[in-house]
Amino acid sequence: MAKAAKTAYVCNDCGAEFSRWQGQCSACKAWNTISEVRLGPVPKSKNDRFSGYAGETRAKIQTLAEVSLKETPRFGSGFNELDRVLGGGIVPGSAILIGGHPGAGKSTLLLQVMCGLSQHLSTLYVTGEESLQQVAMRAHRLGLGTDKLQSLSETSVEQICHLADQIKPQIMVIDSIQVMHLADVQSSPGSVAQVRECASFLTRYAKTRQCTVIMVGHVTKDGTLAGPKVLEHVIDCSLLLEGEADSRYRTLRSHKNRFGAVNELGVFAMTEQGLREVKNPSAIFLSRGDEQTPGSSVMVLWEGTRPLLVEIQALADHSMLANPRRVAVGLEQNRLALLLAVLHRHGGLQMSDQDVFVNVVGGVKVNDTAADLALLLALLSSFRNSALPQDLVVFGEVGLAGEIRPVPSGQERIAEAAKHGFRRAIIPYANKPKSAVQNMEVFAVKKLSDALEVLERF
Repeated sequence: MAKAAKTAYVCNDCGAEFSRWQGQCSACKAWNTISEVRLGPVPKSKNDRFSGYAGETRAKIQTLAEVSLKETPRFGSGFNELDRVLGGGIVPGSAILIGGHPGAGKSTLLLQVMCGLSQHLSTLYVTGEESLQQVAMRAHRLGLGTDKLQSLSETSVEQICHLADQIKPQIMVIDSIQVMHLADVQSSPGSVAQVRECASFLTRYAKTRQCTVIMVGHVTKDGTLAGPKVLEHVIDCSLLLEGEADSRYRTLRSHKNRFGAVNELGVFAMTEQGLREVKNPSAIFLSRGDEQTPGSSVMVLWEGTRPLLVEIQALADHSMLANPRRVAVGLEQNRLALLLAVLHRHGGLQMSDQDVFVNVVGGVKVNDTAADLALLLALLSSFRNSALPQDLVVFGEVGLAGEIRPVPSGQERIAEAAKHGFRRAIIPYANKPKSAVQNMEVFAVKKLSDALEVLERF
């Protein structure tokens, strides 16, 4: 009589396992995220599915002093923006996960990268969602050279790795991880167990073969990567390609990177020839007209290792509701409520009867507290119906006591603004440059009231 398959209950958000089903995950406190998973048989011999990949290299214990500190050489992807987000290029033997909404351009970007790298590296493009004819048609439409790109249409991970061992690729793309499956895992493709085991299998293959594996991942409706949370722990680098459906611009952001800094940002433009990198992102976020309009201010945002100039728009309108609305797009809602309280307490401006709407132009999501002062001045400009000067840039963190606190990389922010033609700047006093900045008048303020006084001079 055959033994019954063992089951476990796994949280889809955090990957915690339980012996029985329960409504709430006791690890991450999420509700209705636990699903039943069938466990496959445990490999007992060296002939099982992991034998060819883990058994060839014997592990040994050694001290940290014996470990070689020689840096692994990276190779470029052909896109400077992608290399920036990856921390300087692609690391051989790394496992990379790229996620994004349908139509964001994940497959297009990777196809462009693989066609370029195939001219001097051994490459393999594996598709499980499309046929090879569909991939070839897209490459032809984009005008890419496909004469050296090796491709495969397969969803069995064991078969993929077996065929890859024959050609020994240096970089391999799996599109996508949600449609891959292992024969030993008794569940459908896309389930928690299949995604987890397939990602672990491919990561182990990447480490033992020194083959870079790039996996494409789907996202949920709230923008997070679909599948178990353990998927992000298995891989080395997690990237997210974002962009609105009606916008031609795409942003690539790093959320995890074992070989570089996180929160790096790369900007691309979707064209008829595929994705093209944007050399000067500040220019697309500052598409302002010549006419001065109230409620608009420019700040210098720090993303990863470079500054970006973005425009913040604010609108204050008389409210007919008992509870005025507070809407923030691209900024944190709670941060807006906090700054409105500071503006009332230390700026003498009450907006309890005003609907307040705030938007960051270009679809950028701002988490930098340096946007506080620019937001408050934009609100003041809208409330008074008085436009700020076109050549004015503002940045600084606002504290609860009304003080203007310094922000990191203040000198670099000022230099970026001066490079784009701004001639006046309101900054925290602690970020005041030691020497005069050429062609720029800098106003260093200590309190919110000082910044409001500076505005009266314009």
